[in-house]
Amino acid sequence: MKAHRGTRWLPLPTALLLALLPTSASAYPNPGRVTGDTVVHDPSMVRATDGTYLLYSTHGGLEARTSTDRIAFGRSGSAFTTPPSWWRTYSADNDPWAPDISYQGGAYLMYYAVSSFGSSNSAIGLATSPSGRAGTWTDRGIVHSTTGGSDYNAIDPNLFVDSDGKWWLSFGSWWSGLKMIRLDPATGKQYAGDRTVYAIASRPTGTKAIEGPSVVKRNGYYYLFASYDTCCAGTSSTYKIKVGRATSPTGPYYDKSGVNMMNNGGTPVLESHGRYIGPGGQSVMSDVDGDLLVYHYYDGQDNGTPKLGVNLLSWSGGWPAAY
Repeated sequence: MKAHRGTRWLPLPTALLLALLPTSASAYPNPGRVTGDTVVHDPSMVRATDGTYLLYSTHGGLEARTSTDRIAFGRSGSAFTTPPSWWRTYSADNDPWAPDISYQGGAYLMYYAVSSFGSSNSAIGLATSPSGRAGTWTDRGIVHSTTGGSDYNAIDPNLFVDSDGKWWLSFGSWWSGLKMIRLDPATGKQYAGDRTVYAIASRPTGTKAIEGPSVVKRNGYYYLFASYDTCCAGTSSTYKIKVGRATSPTGPYYDKSGVNMMNNGGTPVLESHGRYIGPGGQSVMSDVDGDLLVYHYYDGQDNGTPKLGVNLLSWSGGWPAAY
């Protein structure tokens, strides 16, 4: 608030002062401290077998960064220096998006999207690497694709490996919402014994703006995190992260109020507050000190530049809370 000229400020009771503060000031935590090269979009991170943190993000052939302490990050090239020929079918500028990196069975896997803004002519690709480092990735081709006539969109992939050994890939953006397919662990591609495209979240009324799914299993429940509303508009971005949970990886997922995520449901995990605008593009990784929510936000004090956000997650009460 601003005082008019000549106005004299009078002391106010503490309770009233607290009531005047924006609720978001206490509702959502600021990102943890990160330094160095942290201008990223759609980040995905894994801790390598040697303890180094490997971070990949959208653009530039999937930009690579490394950190030894999860605080200071430096650029280390890109996953791809030569675009695979099939990218041209889906992206005029050969610019892949939304990588998802993980370590499975002695190798590093990266699922990623190739598309153009606002199009459902899209494909999800897979690459593998023995070390996870920039320049060591071998492209394995298309995992799943959609066309301009599809009612869903094959972007924003996330691999989930269940405790029973089954592999699942969630993905999707806008249109009819988020989907999931079963994968074959032997190939990383779609499982021949189940070709179903499962629907796991959508916004059937109003805006169709839901994308970027990520799934984890904690305490007997499957949790689906997703980015709601719009990204990529700097300080005008309205992205926010919501979650629901299920007893099966394919759903149905319900939010804390019991609303199905197939019907606009979703419990907020992180929303805009202060300079941290439009958090989203999230993934969840397990580290030595707990689970991490890794995401980008648009910096309101730096012309809306997208930057890396990292917070720890607690699970008290059966629902994730960032801190």
